[in-house]
Amino acid sequence: MAEHTIGWDKSLNGKVAVVTGAARGIGRAVALAFAQSGAHVVGMDICATVDPRSGVEPATPVDLETTGTLVREAGATWKGIILDQRDLPKLRKAAAEIEEEFGHIDILFANAGIQSFHALLEMEDPDWNITIDVNLTGTANAVRAFGPAMVRQGNGRIIMTTSTQGRHGTLNGSAYSASKWGIIGLMKSAAMELGRKGITVNCLVPGLIDTPLTRHEERYEQALQVAGRTPTGDVKTDEETAKKLLQGKSPLGVPWIDPAEMAPVVVFLASDAARMVSGATFDVTGGDSANNI
Repeated sequence: MAEHTIGWDKSLNGKVAVVTGAARGIGRAVALAFAQSGAHVVGMDICATVDPRSGVEPATPVDLETTGTLVREAGATWKGIILDQRDLPKLRKAAAEIEEEFGHIDILFANAGIQSFHALLEMEDPDWNITIDVNLTGTANAVRAFGPAMVRQGNGRIIMTTSTQGRHGTLNGSAYSASKWGIIGLMKSAAMELGRKGITVNCLVPGLIDTPLTRHEERYEQALQVAGRTPTGDVKTDEETAKKLLQGKSPLGVPWIDPAEMAPVVVFLASDAARMVSGATFDVTGGDSANNI
């Protein structure tokens, strides 16, 4: 993981930050950056298989505890919670417990999400429903659960993770693109509703990040198919071919972006420096945004 500790200026000192999907990837990187910026961190993750047909290796309780260890080593308070964000009552219960324990909730980084690939006309109902329920409904649930605490105190920062694939179509990824496009609409509507309550709402738009969500055969196959290539079924071979294709496509020549590259933008959006920033999307895509209209 790349390090971006230079310049962390304790801009979040004393804040309480909730991070969903905190067990690894972007969630872990941002949780650590929050800690290095002086915040107390509550990390949530389902830590279990969400979509049994996906090729993604699920996060585990050990992964979440590893994030907690890194946060504590940075000198911050940590609380880890294993929870499915599709369960709104449990989210609301967790929010009440966090507010009682810490006294306030200042930041929500609604980051948890899944991805899988299925041709639209061939997918089964669960292929669509699981992706929409986790990514779009789950993100809305997080806002509905943690937003009221921010309203009560008259200030807060909400940052949602969408995707560059929510900016354009995705071959065999209609459910994912639809869910991530929907998050942008959710963010803009929430920004309108919550702005007068002292709460800003924005989106992080990551590119292709170096996480388990992107580093598996199903994703390599998809990258090859986009380029008109035929996957071999051999993970190492397809990974190497996909790497060359993605590297050639990227304006910055980066096939997969380190999750830590997301942290500076999220810390900024969570800070007082971004108090006049709301309803906006912030792309960190290695230049892939140049392909968007």
